Amino acid sequence: MISVEHLTKCYGDFMAVDDLTFTINEGHVYGFLGPNGAGKTTTMNIMTGCLSATQGHVKIDGHDIFDEPDEAKKLIGYLPEQPPLYMNESPREYLHFVGKAKGLHGEELKQQIEKVILQTKIETVCHKRISALSKGYRQRVGIAQALLGSPKVIILDEPTVGLDPIQIIEIRDLIKELGQTHTVILSSHILSEVQAICDQILIINRGKLIAFDKPDNLEKQLLAPNEISITTDAAEEDVCKVLSGIECVSEFETFSDETGYTKGTIKNDHDNIYDVSRDVFYAFAKNEMALLEMSLKKANLEDIFLELTEEKDAAVQIAAEQPETVEPEQQDDLKESEVGEG
Repeated sequence: MISVEHLTKCYGDFMAVDDLTFTINEGHVYGFLGPNGAGKTTTMNIMTGCLSATQGHVKIDGHDIFDEPDEAKKLIGYLPEQPPLYMNESPREYLHFVGKAKGLHGEELKQQIEKVILQTKIETVCHKRISALSKGYRQRVGIAQALLGSPKVIILDEPTVGLDPIQIIEIRDLIKELGQTHTVILSSHILSEVQAICDQILIINRGKLIAFDKPDNLEKQLLAPNEISITTDAAEEDVCKVLSGIECVSEFETFSDETGYTKGTIKNDHDNIYDVSRDVFYAFAKNEMALLEMSLKKANLEDIFLELTEEKDAAVQIAAEQPETVEPEQQDDLKESEVGEG
């Protein structure tokens, strides 16, 4: 559906997008994740034909966005971070204008407007001025205009920014519904949002793609060991003996606090943290030692994100401190920028 090949965007000496290559298939919700300034919005603007690239190609269903812009753009519905709304118009008037701009006319235009109004659930406010609508309804109107023309691809840049918790849930549910009939690309720096909505996750940092996989696979491949915290009234040396005898425990720390109880942190690389907790429980029971508390810390998307972006930033810092070890052609990849989201 979407093919991005060696996409690069430079602003002077600053490389906002650095040789991105990835392929997006039809019929899923993709999360485009990264810290502020990582290059998400720049990449999306290039993919939608709103911004030129320094080099590289973007193809939408086989149509190059630069060489065949009309054909490619017909396949894309785009909601920027700031929806391009006309506040003095009603949603219906605004959608009529956008539909005509997209080349819709007559009965087809009327049918398309009614369809997206129902799809985004704005029928109760479609005659009010947009200026009088809540932020959540304005976002819905923005998504409605993106849906006009029945595009195969829907690209949403920070669609829930500034919304209250109820509005966020409503927009997330709408995006999930759209993912059943469209290919949806969702840009966000909110980790819980991406995890709740997306089937696949792309993580970008400093203009580079550093991960692209299903959330579950990212957890298995990239996360630090899971942790189990325990509290017991047994002596610290006895706790160490028990933990040392558990095969799947790779690392542990213990200490006694002022209350007299022994606390421990157990790290392991086992695929199933519940199997490890079961072994810990039975090991203490076998030695007639009471476990007063046991809590599991399962690694999540936030851990993935921090691990990947911190590793990338550390590599950049090391290279910056040792310029003599960096080849001239690599130095542009290591430059930092004060440019905002881009």
